[in-house]
Amino acid sequence: MRRVWREPLLVGGVAILLVLALAGLVGPLLVDPGLAEIGAVRPRRPPNPANWLGTDTQGRDVLAALLLALPQTLKIGLLAGLLGLGLGGLLGLFAGYLRGWVDAVIRTAADVAMTIPAIAVLVLVATNVRGMTVGLMAVIVASLAWMYPTRAIRAQTLSLRERPYVDIARLNGIGGPRLVLTELLPNLAPYLAASFVTAVSSAMLATVGLEALGLGPQNQLTLGMMLYWAQYYGAVLRGMWWWWLPPVAAIALIFMGLLAVSAGMDRLLNTRARVEG
Repeated sequence: MRRVWREPLLVGGVAILLVLALAGLVGPLLVDPGLAEIGAVRPRRPPNPANWLGTDTQGRDVLAALLLALPQTLKIGLLAGLLGLGLGGLLGLFAGYLRGWVDAVIRTAADVAMTIPAIAVLVLVATNVRGMTVGLMAVIVASLAWMYPTRAIRAQTLSLRERPYVDIARLNGIGGPRLVLTELLPNLAPYLAASFVTAVSSAMLATVGLEALGLGPQNQLTLGMMLYWAQYYGAVLRGMWWWWLPPVAAIALIFMGLLAVSAGMDRLLNTRARVEG
């Protein structure tokens, strides 16, 4: 923990993400969520004492919409990252530990899936899904996010299983699932944590991209859907900066926090980077 506090990037990134998550959780208690409903307020008003971030063309209070959209976007990113990394980590662990035909099948499946343009598949699936929800959006994004964790964790597992302490554990009669749980997983945990941050970043990028195209949950507020409706009603051309700028700033802060956490964890876990720094 002392080393963690010595990494300003990691501490700063976690602080940014915690503040955003707290804003999403506490915000609805401070601002009436009903103001985010269509027609709740007078439309097309710039920021004023009654509406701090103004209102949009649909008659929504932008601040109320932002505070409701923020946790939904974080939820999609976390769910998609967790599902993608969970599936990829499990497959990579099996491939690296069991090797043989299991490794060949999993490795070939991952290599083939990586050649398919993910964004094209995501757009195709999203356009043919009726009743898109936040949870379904996360599953769709995660379905094409397992290949990279699979390859990376397979390589790490192949390296770890040849270490001397694994041989000693085998000589002591430890094998099978017990060996994986007691020897491999604890040593993979730091790498899995760093991979989770990367997976969440990739999932959120894909999610915001799909939502900006109008392929997100139409009946739920997310940051990407706020950008879509702002673009749909020509907020930029009409000079309604207060409509599109807050979600852009929130998305930028999220990615800044994730990038800082990723860089901080790399310095924390990578001895060479820490020495060079």
